[in-house]
Amino acid sequence: MDKVFQYIDDHADMYIEWLIEACNQPSVSAQNRGMVEMKELVKTFLKSIDVEVEELTTDGYPIIYGELGKDHDRTLTFYNHYDVQPEDPIDQWLSDPFEASIREGKIFARGVADNKGNLIARICAIHAYQQVYGKLPINLKFIFEGEEEVGSPHLEFFANEHPDKLQTDGIIWEGGSREVESKRPHVGLGVKGICYVELICKGANMDLHSSEAAIIENPAWRLIWALSTLKNEQEEILMEGFYDDILPLSELDKKFIESMIYDEVATKNLYGIDSFLKNVSGDILKERLTAEPTCTICGIESGYIGEGSKTVLPSIAKVKLDFRLVPNQSPEKIAQLLRNHLDKHGYSDIEIIQGHGLHPFNTNPKDPFVQTVLESVQEVYEEPPVILRNLAGSSPMYKMLKNTDIPAVQIGVANLQSNYHAPNENIFIEDYIQGIKATAAVIKNFK
Repeated sequence: MDKVFQYIDDHADMYIEWLIEACNQPSVSAQNRGMVEMKELVKTFLKSIDVEVEELTTDGYPIIYGELGKDHDRTLTFYNHYDVQPEDPIDQWLSDPFEASIREGKIFARGVADNKGNLIARICAIHAYQQVYGKLPINLKFIFEGEEEVGSPHLEFFANEHPDKLQTDGIIWEGGSREVESKRPHVGLGVKGICYVELICKGANMDLHSSEAAIIENPAWRLIWALSTLKNEQEEILMEGFYDDILPLSELDKKFIESMIYDEVATKNLYGIDSFLKNVSGDILKERLTAEPTCTICGIESGYIGEGSKTVLPSIAKVKLDFRLVPNQSPEKIAQLLRNHLDKHGYSDIEIIQGHGLHPFNTNPKDPFVQTVLESVQEVYEEPPVILRNLAGSSPMYKMLKNTDIPAVQIGVANLQSNYHAPNENIFIEDYIQGIKATAAVIKNFK
């Protein structure tokens, strides 16, 4: 691979410009902003490396599907998404989120880490391989959706309606991270699931003067009391049956966790905190991060929170929650357990609106494809990889792969301080170039 790696180094500036072009195009699926333009740009990039491109219509944003080669024994698929999160809060960005900026060896832009950096890195790797060797040693497929940031509502439709397009021997899925200090790359074998809900508690039919609080129930207090029943101060989730389906960690799972390096001091400094929950550290901390479920209040809304004072008794209170789920839990069951819990504790009046849900998904660590990816990563990086049983976040792996035995592995160009979904999202240029090389190595080794 020396010639391919050298070509990537020699043309790094061009590959950086490709990424900047992609990041400068807004593609906010939640707001239907720039999606058509980004979809066309993705098709242009794919056609530039001779991919046969097909646009698959859904009731939402289209899936861009492509094939390159059909004559080889092995087929590798790349799953990525071309949509990004909204850029809010805009005032916290140090540069325009949709005009990529390079500072101190990093590229800053909305979507550069999630997921345009990985999407473009796959295309760059194929381009470099083609320039050096002409033909590729395997067949390639591309599944690029535009709805990952809104829950991938049509990915299951794709899997059901196009099983021939889904058929493959392995998938490089979206992306992964790299340690900032130790520089160890992460190889992810799965993701947590998620159950996202909104709770709504209603009181009077209009906001009232706060003096009425002596005789009229405050829905904000009622919602707070309901929330207090969900989790105790020991971080235990109190919904009956919540933990029942969780599978115990295997010895291999525990070895993966032990092999992780988690810089606790750097993380606390970065986040401006003094300690982690329950003061845990070491392997227990890493296990909680990657292998335990959560119940998180994402936001609360009620009454008046503007400048100055307004003595008001609010008529409605809302909260958004997410539950991160681990293998064998399901978002549908968790939503029902939540309903059962609220009813049991006298809060049957609180409405539950279920948002997007994703099942957890894990690839068998003993699958040969995992070894292929690990060998490829070790060919590129000097640092030994960190193998993650699953990432702390979620992704729609299950929606597309639940009825298959297709292995999916995550490697990528981001870092643990990439500010996913936050202001000043970034990647290191070095990590981007290394990520291109790692993809090229997988192409070579997957025979």
